[in-house]
Amino acid sequence: MLETYCHKVLSEVSSRLVDVSARGLAEAVGRAVGDGALPAGSKLPPVRRVAAELHMSPTTVSAAWQLLRRSGTIRTDGRRGTVVASSRADGPGRYRAALRGRSGFALDLSTGVPDPLLLPALPALAGLSPAPTSYLDEPVLPELAALLRDNWPYAADRLAVFDGAMDAIDHVASHLLRIGDRAVVENPCFPPLLDLLESLGVQPVPAGTDAEGMLPAALQSALAQRPTAVFLQPRALNPTGASWSPGRATSLAAVLAQTPQVYAVEDDSAGDVSSAPLHSLGAHLPRQTIHVRSFSKSHGPDLRLAAVSAPAAVLDPILERRLLGQGWTSRLLQHLLLTLLTDPASIAAVRTAKVEYARRRHLVVSALRRLGLALPPGDGLNVWLPVIDEQAALISLASNGIAAAAGTAFTVTPTAPHLRLTAGLIATDHDAIATHLAEAARTPSLAVAR
Repeated sequence: MLETYCHKVLSEVSSRLVDVSARGLAEAVGRAVGDGALPAGSKLPPVRRVAAELHMSPTTVSAAWQLLRRSGTIRTDGRRGTVVASSRADGPGRYRAALRGRSGFALDLSTGVPDPLLLPALPALAGLSPAPTSYLDEPVLPELAALLRDNWPYAADRLAVFDGAMDAIDHVASHLLRIGDRAVVENPCFPPLLDLLESLGVQPVPAGTDAEGMLPAALQSALAQRPTAVFLQPRALNPTGASWSPGRATSLAAVLAQTPQVYAVEDDSAGDVSSAPLHSLGAHLPRQTIHVRSFSKSHGPDLRLAAVSAPAAVLDPILERRLLGQGWTSRLLQHLLLTLLTDPASIAAVRTAKVEYARRRHLVVSALRRLGLALPPGDGLNVWLPVIDEQAALISLASNGIAAAAGTAFTVTPTAPHLRLTAGLIATDHDAIATHLAEAARTPSLAVAR
């Protein structure tokens, strides 16, 4: 009976298959759903069965399934596997799912956002920026570009400003990657990156990390799968807080130099509030490096600004294509950022925030170490807390009015269970909160408890 059912489903899809590609397969399934041949709840055969019957590679089928999941056409239904969704409403991304239901807590450590009290005060906007003389004015204010270049970790070929780090990474990824491509990512890494790759039909290839970030040996192994790009964080890795040493940056560059066609996309998300020095692959491989620096943590998430450097061959086409959409990032906001980066009071506020975030993280990590949980020193706003059982730990913290982010959302392949906690938001009572964290970390598995 199962064999007959699978044959019927594949027959409906095959009869609608025009283009033997991931997008073509996704469209064929979509047509079968739209025609009523595959009603809501219909179970799709396993990927390898589909690949064998339709003479495609499993990678192509997986990419098609990713597109269908992103569009809301199919969903994963536990033990039933992959089924046709009952509606076309898009489900939450990994990060949104990890933070879902986190309202109403006395202390919400799930968010990853900076402390509003540590952000520099914004100047009045009146008179801050003249109106543009043309829609074809330079997309980056010359004064801001000059200031950024003076503080960049290497001599940038091209420089641009985007509407936040993820906007920049979205443009870069959409330009570099195609359906069925592979991209190396840290494991664990920032969940919205995984959601973005899934939406593009790109397969993430995980590379393990340690206290200094991505492991060179793991990168070497991942490159054997012939990826198009590598996405990595040079400091304050979200979620672990790892930062590269000079030796780690040199080792990663040496590995990447063996594949000059692969681009490295660096996401310096903590930016100016990171207490670790910045070591960029661009100092070694400027023609392979795309560097993104965010100002959200240091100057405010609502500022929505990030600077990007890249080889002209990469950035110029992105900026040309951008002219057909939003055109440029608000020059008014660029003037505001320029003011914040040059105003003595703002500079002092960011320096104070950097020191305070490091102090808060150190107090939490030190208290956990005294309680028997040894975490690496790390950097940035977040702590990656190892736990016995993720759900049990979340429940334990919730009972004490504390919210955390589920670690599963940050991983590509299963790792030991963790929670991501924003230690940068713990302004007081560090020892007491660390006691709750340690208790949560040691809470037995719910399955064992039953």
